[in-house]
Amino acid sequence: MAEKTIGVIGGMGPLATADLYRKLVEHCDAATDQEHPRVVIDSNTAIPDRTAALLHGGADPVPELVKSARRLVGVGAELLVMPCNTAHCFYDAVAAGVSVPVLHMLALTRDALLARGVKSAGLLATDGTVQTGVYQKAFDGSGVTLLTPDAAGQAAVMELIYRGVKAGDTACDATAFRAVCEALLARGAQTLILGCTELPLAFDLYHLDYPHADPTLELALGALRAAGCKTK
Repeated sequence: MAEKTIGVIGGMGPLATADLYRKLVEHCDAATDQEHPRVVIDSNTAIPDRTAALLHGGADPVPELVKSARRLVGVGAELLVMPCNTAHCFYDAVAAGVSVPVLHMLALTRDALLARGVKSAGLLATDGTVQTGVYQKAFDGSGVTLLTPDAAGQAAVMELIYRGVKAGDTACDATAFRAVCEALLARGAQTLILGCTELPLAFDLYHLDYPHADPTLELALGALRAAGCKTK
């Protein structure tokens, strides 16, 4: 049995939360149920949309994020994760609201890319993540250059996230999104950062076959190691 209980601040969105939990299970090197970590999940769909809050004057997600964090600690979580890239714009407020560690998905992704020797990566993410520069801050001084789509390309990314995965549209046309991926790679990106937790799901759902880094997976691996588990 793992030494520490993992708490998941979820619901951003629900399918992305399920994707993280699946990766926690699949990448734990466990031979029995008892060798997996205890995981508690608060799929708090009352958390306001992060991009709307950052760019369009929408409701502040911090109160609900902190409420979830404290709720999880109250039922025994000893370390917390947020499977939402844009929510990391509010990371400091969440971390300050609890007495247990909150893992940083973007920092874990940066470290994974450095370990792979990546020098240039294309960032696929929400408008909120891109325009606030939260990834750029996490990568500052790392030696990894981040490339972002042009305005039309960014609109195609948002379309796939919101009208594709979040809306549950399995037949969403990914043609424009494919063009964005190919343009970033043509500009010199060695890999694509799936900087929204809906995008790993999109890559599976729409059969997108491009070199990529999955922050959800890096968060799962980091959480397992922090909990005292072996990973695979």
